[in-house]
Amino acid sequence: MSSVLPVALFALAGILVGGAWSMHRQAASRAGVVLVGVLALLSAAGGALWLIPGGE
Repeated sequence: MSSVLPVALFALAGILVGGAWSMHRQAASRAGVVLVGVLALLSAAGGALWLIPGGE
């Protein structure tokens, strides 16, 4: 499970970035685009932080 979760989070981040870009091109509300972009950043950050070696 620990090796699958970062990949899943990075995949989710990619999908969310694509969604934010698509929303931007379709002239969606700025708040919606920013919300999806922030969720993408959080997902990518979670995937990156998960890869940092812990004290275990």
